[in-house]
Amino acid sequence: MSLASNRSVKPEQPWFVVNAARHYSVHRPAMTGISHYYRFEAASTALATLAVPDGCIDILFDCDASRPTAGVYGSPLQARQFSLTPGNRYFGVRFAPGVVPGFIQPDALTMINHEFSLADAVPDSAAVFEQIVAPDIAFSRQIAIIEHGLISRLQHNGTALTHNLIQLIQHHQGNIRLGELERLSGYTCRTLQRQFRQDTGMTPKSFCRITRCQQALKRLLQQGEDSCSALALELGFFDQSHFLTEFKTLTSITPRTYQRQINSDEFFNRIHYGAE
Repeated sequence: MSLASNRSVKPEQPWFVVNAARHYSVHRPAMTGISHYYRFEAASTALATLAVPDGCIDILFDCDASRPTAGVYGSPLQARQFSLTPGNRYFGVRFAPGVVPGFIQPDALTMINHEFSLADAVPDSAAVFEQIVAPDIAFSRQIAIIEHGLISRLQHNGTALTHNLIQLIQHHQGNIRLGELERLSGYTCRTLQRQFRQDTGMTPKSFCRITRCQQALKRLLQQGEDSCSALALELGFFDQSHFLTEFKTLTSITPRTYQRQINSDEFFNRIHYGAE
């Protein structure tokens, strides 16, 4: 299988979108290993911001006029609080689920559930940082700078086996058991577990849970208030109770609360695609 098919998977961080002051700009490059670039200004009256499990590594720049910062963030395994400074401009790159860029020093196991300053994680990034946080810089220019300075060196630390497992899991929307992955890949469960965790920092089971959670986040915005029972069965949960428990474990809220807090019309209207 080719990793390029991972580009059809679009990991979401919905609270970042709803806490944008105006538009949340997204650019999806024709580049393997990158999910998308994004840019927004944090609202002056933001809701509590949650980072939810997405299986991705992000590089996020806070372009504060006086004290800009940048960090490298590994995927959380359950929802955690994330601080946005009201009025500040943010620019980020989100790598594809399961991709650990070779130019980042911490390994996959270290990245999960952790964050590092860009300077510590990518020691030769000072010039890129200074250019990206410059005042009044265009989104397209930020993308060009990071692609030339960092992304041009993008190499995946993962093996072909792990890439293929990621695609199988995503194809099944996370609803696939380890035994089936063993059968389809031709490798033993022990080998799958060891290699996948070494390459991504997660077990295949954790990645399946994250993938199903991401699918649920998207579907709940696309479907009506009475969708939970049908959605639970569609995503392979035993019943609605199992779905509710799993969703709350990973996101810290219930599906109904999520639907109430994130109005779907407002959510989709905020997202603007393109690098202008």
